[in-house]
Parts: sequence; structure tokens; C-alpha cells
Amino acid sequence: MSLFLIGLLGACGSRNASDVTPVSDIQDKTVQVNTVPTEIVSTETAQVETVPAKTVPKVEANKNTGSGTKRPVPQELKVIPEEYYQAADQQGTLMDLYYDTYESFSYNEKSKPLQKHAVVYLPYGYSEDQKYDVFYLMHGGWADETMTLGTPKSPSSFKNIIDHAIAAGEMRPLIIVCPTYNNTNENGRDSANFSLAMQLTENYHNELINDLIPAVEGTYSTYAASIRKDDLIASRDHRGFGGFSMGSVATWRTFQYGLDYFRYFLPMSCGTSLNEKEIFAAAEGRDPHDYFVFVVTGTDDFAYSYDKSRTDLMRASKYFSDVDDNATGNFAFRVKDGYSHSGKAAMEYTYNGLVWFWK
Repeated sequence: MSLFLIGLLGACGSRNASDVTPVSDIQDKTVQVNTVPTEIVSTETAQVETVPAKTVPKVEANKNTGSGTKRPVPQELKVIPEEYYQAADQQGTLMDLYYDTYESFSYNEKSKPLQKHAVVYLPYGYSEDQKYDVFYLMHGGWADETMTLGTPKSPSSFKNIIDHAIAAGEMRPLIIVCPTYNNTNENGRDSANFSLAMQLTENYHNELINDLIPAVEGTYSTYAASIRKDDLIASRDHRGFGGFSMGSVATWRTFQYGLDYFRYFLPMSCGTSLNEKEIFAAAEGRDPHDYFVFVVTGTDDFAYSYDKSRTDLMRASKYFSDVDDNATGNFAFRVKDGYSHSGKAAMEYTYNGLVWFWK
């Protein structure tokens, strides 16, 4: 099991990104959200020091506007073009977002406030007059929120890939949020401890739903009319969650506890067993067409056997239908030949998922 802790160590940062030039469209790349977390999603717009409050037309409640399975999931995953690893002409912006939350294990007591940090990607030409889909992308073991996209001062090569994919029209302009399930890091980085990380990813939905989503979507222009609970639920078609390795555990936990708020899920190389029956049962009573899970791994990944067993369970479950058996199914399983538990795999799987979602 110790191999699982490889996580995203080096993932999405394995190539040198020093050739990335700063983006000047947004001068202040640090956003401080001053809201005090509450037990339920806040009903008032977050106050932000450096970014004006957004004005977004109200989304009609309970109206699905996501893409569903109107187009087939490709059988073969696309290889990232080599030139995508270099800086693009049209560059998005990375922002530092700081927000208030609570210590994970005592979250319900609200006794230990924490301030946490997320890295937010805004696409080239970002405008408050346009609404954007949002993808929350979680890191793996031995990592933190800066691993995947880097930082505003030191962007990763994966940030270049997103820039190129959007410029080429492969991917709709979107907002990407890289948070962390790390808690207090009192004994070193929490994500380096497998058993602790498993507990933190199961608890993470509290912070995600109550604190992070309102902080992000009360600051940037998304399909949420406000950060009221009903508006966040109404805009779920435009929200996804994914992660590689331990980030995929967080993804399955988000499916379990946050299905009201997310439509798309991208669990990649989940190298451990979970309580699948309980996780799948989160979909009880839901229309099976209003959520989609894209599972990806590689033939040489130790996680392959786990993902194969899990997708077999999905295929036998009343909550899931494989797109390879049913064109209107709600999950796909794709396996990359020769790929192992690596940074290259993490980048390519994420790229493919984001190209397909919302396209």
C-alpha cells in the first residue's frame, strides 16, 4: 500500500516551466476571502478585498444544462502534443485564494479556525461578464495545492497545457481550482501519511461545500447565481471534481457527500479499496443521467486492479451504466496502455477529462 503514497509527487510539474511569462491581465494575484464559515453554505455573498463582487444572472432552479452523454467518450485517450508543454501565446492567470475554514476532525464543533489556500486558474480573457464552468482538482499523496498548476510566480507545465488546449478550442474556457485536503500539517505534510490522508479526504466535503465553493464562486464569475445553497445546487451541471491517486479518493468521497453540488467526476488511478456500496448509494433516488464518472488508469499502474474491480462493481450496480454498453450511460472506464502511476499519466488523464467535460 505504501506505493499509493506516490500520489502526485512530481505530477504535472515534471517539466520545466521557467519559460512561462507572467500574465498581466490581472494585476493582483492574491485574493483574501474574509467570510466566517458556517455550518451550512453561506446565504450571503462573500466579501472579497481585491476582486469586485460578481453579478451573474440567476440560474433556473433544477434545470439541467450540462452536456450529459450527447457525444461519445473516445475509446483512446489523446496524447498531449509536445508543444503544449511550452508557454502559450494566450496565457491564463493563476491566483492565490485564501479562505477561512475549520480543522478537519473537529469541523462540526467549529472550535479550531484555519485559514487555507487554493490556487485558482482563470482562462485567458477571463471576464466578469462571462460565466465559467469550474473544475476542482485535488492533488495526491505527499503533495499540496501548488503541485498541479504551480503558483502565480512559478506556474507548472500543466498550466501551459491548459492554456494551449483552450486556445486550440479543445477545451472550453474554464476555472480550475487546486485546493488541499491537508489539515494542520503539525507533524509534516499530512498527505504523506496514508491513513491520515484517507481520513482527511473523507472529511474534506465539509470544507469543500461549506467554505471553499462559496469562497471561489462568490469571487469569480461562474454559473452560480449566488453562494446560497439552492443556487449552488442549481448550478451543479457546471461543476466537476477530480484527482489522481489520493486525489481520486477525495473524488469518490465528493461523489458520496457532494453529489448535490457536482455533476462530473474524474477519479484517476485510485489505488485502494473503498466502501463502494455506500459511496454508490449516494445516487439513490437520483436520475442516473444527471451525473457522470470518468474513471482512468494505466495498464502498468498498481491502481489498475483496484479500478478494474471498482468499475466491475459499477457495471453491476443499479446506479451506473457503462457508455460502452449503453450510449446514454453515466460512466466510462479508460485504460492507457503502458502507463504507470506517474506525473505524465496524471497530466494526460486530466487533460482528456477536461477536453471531454462540457465540450
